[in-house]
Amino acid sequence: MPPAHSPSAPGSPDPDPSTPQGPATPTGGGGGNDTIDALDGRLIRLLAEEPRIGVLECSRRLQVARGTVQARLDRLQAKGVISGFGPEVDPAAIGYPVTAFATLEISQGQGADVRAHLARVPEVLELHTITGIGDMLVRIVARSNADLQRVIDRVVGFDGIVRSSTAIVLENPVPYRILPLVDQAAAE
Repeated sequence: MPPAHSPSAPGSPDPDPSTPQGPATPTGGGGGNDTIDALDGRLIRLLAEEPRIGVLECSRRLQVARGTVQARLDRLQAKGVISGFGPEVDPAAIGYPVTAFATLEISQGQGADVRAHLARVPEVLELHTITGIGDMLVRIVARSNADLQRVIDRVVGFDGIVRSSTAIVLENPVPYRILPLVDQAAAE
């Protein structure tokens, strides 16, 4: 059920799809949001829950014109809010059930070379430069604990990496999620 202030409320005229629909300026108080509105939030949620749904079906379910949905998608992609529509792949399902995080300390001035090295290791799923103890945080996967040693050896087998510390993931009670944040942003 759409919020009362939503331009997609049943019975209200459908807005011009070429016109931006979010608030033009941040609202007062809590920092406002000019990136997404309630309709954008509902569209993102629908696509996250049913990634293979088409634009026409989105428009039917959201009770807005197809052109409105397409314009919203185009705007959200152009702003970088939606960055892709690819399938989510579970590493464990393709034979990599062990996940670990490695904190790396690197030699001064070696960041670009270390990033290039890590980008060539298929088991490196993510790389973040960080503050605090260590310079980089790497999420890696392996086929087993024994295989994890091989992956770690490959990761740290580069002159620009001076020290590493690895933690094996035991459980993932809150997997990567974005919808609660989308809901909050859309309500601001």
